[in-house]
Amino acid sequence: MTLQGDALKDAIGQTRAKWGWFVGLGVLLLILGGIAFGNLFIATVASVYVVGWLMLMAGIIEIMHAFGVKTWSRFFYWLLSGLLYAVAGFFAFYNPLLASAVLTFLLAVALLASGVLRAWVGYKHRPDKGWGWLVAAGVISALAGLVIAMGWPVNSVWVLGLFLAIDLIFQGWAFIAVGLALKK
Repeated sequence: MTLQGDALKDAIGQTRAKWGWFVGLGVLLLILGGIAFGNLFIATVASVYVVGWLMLMAGIIEIMHAFGVKTWSRFFYWLLSGLLYAVAGFFAFYNPLLASAVLTFLLAVALLASGVLRAWVGYKHRPDKGWGWLVAAGVISALAGLVIAMGWPVNSVWVLGLFLAIDLIFQGWAFIAVGLALKK
């Protein structure tokens, strides 16, 4: 066996001993996903706050980076970019409902655009095996974007929370599956 294979085998062996942590984290994520499903509005606001914190931190980092660049044009670019991120982060905390409307609209646009692009790429690869799956995935993404866009802005109070709840539940089941697979 190669040195790389031995290292991988050792890493799997060390991880196998921690299988319970994977299962525990999975159960916790399932519980959080259930709580998020129970109140999609609070889950939406929580997701907006997370995005707000990330934008605020990115803005601060970009502003600090601006003082480390060598030219004035780059300084102003990084400073302006950082200020815009920081303002957007503050805005998410100041008015989370309006921020959720903006983020929901951006989600609808992104799903629609990526779905159409994915379907087009799949259609262009018609002779290749599996092209239909790519087209189907693109159509489903585009339809999801259309459904969200058609319900906007009313659905802004629950769409992000729904996506968060679904993600937490899928991540929970994935961690449980990995933990139980490691146990065997």
